[in-house]
Amino acid sequence: MGETRVDLLHLLEDLRDAYPGSIEETILTEIVANALDSGASQITFESDPALSTLTTVDNGSGMRRRELARYHDIAASTKTRGQGIGFAGIGIKLGLLVCEEVLTETQRGKSHVATSWRMASRHRAPWKWVPPPGMTLEQGTAVRLKVHNTLSPLLDPGFLEASIRRHYQPLLDPTFDEFLAAHYPKSIAIYVNGRRLEKQRWEAPNQGPLEIRLMRKRKPSAFGYMIREKFAIPEERRGLSISTYGKVIRRGWDWLGLTPSDPEAVGGLIEVPELAACLTLNKGDFIRVGARGSAYLAFRKAIQEAVSKQLAAWGDARESKEYQRPKEVRPLQKDLVRVLEELATEFPLLTSLVEQHSGGQKKLPLGSSGRVTDPRAPVTASVIVQAEADKNTEEATKAPVEQPTGEEPRDAGPAHAFSTPDHNLQLPGKGRARKPAHYGLDIQFEDRPDDLQLGRLVESTVWVNRSHPAYRRALASRSIGYHIVLAVAMALAPLAAESANEHGFITAFLSRWGEALDQPASR
Repeated sequence: MGETRVDLLHLLEDLRDAYPGSIEETILTEIVANALDSGASQITFESDPALSTLTTVDNGSGMRRRELARYHDIAASTKTRGQGIGFAGIGIKLGLLVCEEVLTETQRGKSHVATSWRMASRHRAPWKWVPPPGMTLEQGTAVRLKVHNTLSPLLDPGFLEASIRRHYQPLLDPTFDEFLAAHYPKSIAIYVNGRRLEKQRWEAPNQGPLEIRLMRKRKPSAFGYMIREKFAIPEERRGLSISTYGKVIRRGWDWLGLTPSDPEAVGGLIEVPELAACLTLNKGDFIRVGARGSAYLAFRKAIQEAVSKQLAAWGDARESKEYQRPKEVRPLQKDLVRVLEELATEFPLLTSLVEQHSGGQKKLPLGSSGRVTDPRAPVTASVIVQAEADKNTEEATKAPVEQPTGEEPRDAGPAHAFSTPDHNLQLPGKGRARKPAHYGLDIQFEDRPDDLQLGRLVESTVWVNRSHPAYRRALASRSIGYHIVLAVAMALAPLAAESANEHGFITAFLSRWGEALDQPASR
């Protein structure tokens, strides 16, 4: 009988590469995330360059002996999806790559134990029980990392503070204290080398609140603000940051698919706790398929609307005629959606952009008879659908209900179109049927004079570059439709196929689009 072996070093390196920042930054942010998940209200960091150690102590729930033993298994976790922001203690486990020793002490009730852990070879990371050194007080977990490199950023208090403030900005901004109090009843205190990180409010000449409420609840489901400076703000603060449970997940404008006329002077932060259930495995991004993906995309659209209104109030929105989409785009987009559906079987990676496919994004029937006036209704629907999916997993395997179709949807409907008791989604009734909300491929336009690409793919949106000389030539020669199709094909090619097969994908894409002329027009 054979035995499956794991190249542990290679596995940890792959996990490290799944994070965008440096390994030291990843270790630090994951330590904080797991401390918060354990219910800690106080987290301390103590760096000692002389001993090459970083010690962190929290007052969370701690672990029992059995749980600490399991903690040494890669990706072992007792967490429930949607209830935390840490990834199975990966921050500590990645520490094996840069440390001589990882000493962990934990105390919970009468259980008070400690272990020493190290990487011995590519395939072995032995650990052993050791006497507790007394780093914890009454309850909680402490970790001491002894790093290989005496110049490691983990030994620099400035690096520790800057990283924590960047990744946990809502926890250190008094603006979010009341909003996060439901999840963190006790104020979170973080110390670096004995000094508490004081909370700092982001002040700017122009500041506007962002709030998204569901079903007329008093407390918003998403809360934050936007700021606008007179001059360019630091690059790491530009754009709108989105966080969940106080941890910043994405930054910039690309994830939002929206850019103000002066993006270098506008920033902001919005906290959406309910999106914790939509996080990817490494908690570094959001899922974009299935019910969870629909919830994320619906929140994203509601945030887009709120941001657009604020930008318009500041006179920073792009609403002039030069920024309007060509009239050919709407019918063209429908054709391209059909092309994606046909090519999805040949190029499976395109399924993330197809609205309706097995196991993927589902079209959500929104609204009811009567006129819908609440633009946040799609968010309500998605969140309720998510709750139902988590609560009734058996129903997820049943045959899908036939989706209603009908006339073009009108502006949104009253908040009471969705029944609040039992979190049930009220589907369209006896009145006129509505078309589902759109969560698939979208086409938008932007000006990038220094970019030689015809277009680029961001989230589920292809942004066509209007500043490209070919775009202006196509507009003058009335061949803008073909130009947009080519730009979409070239933007999707890196997603759909490997670099050696991108030309074949573009050829197939254009061929299928051209064949649409021979098909009978659908109603």
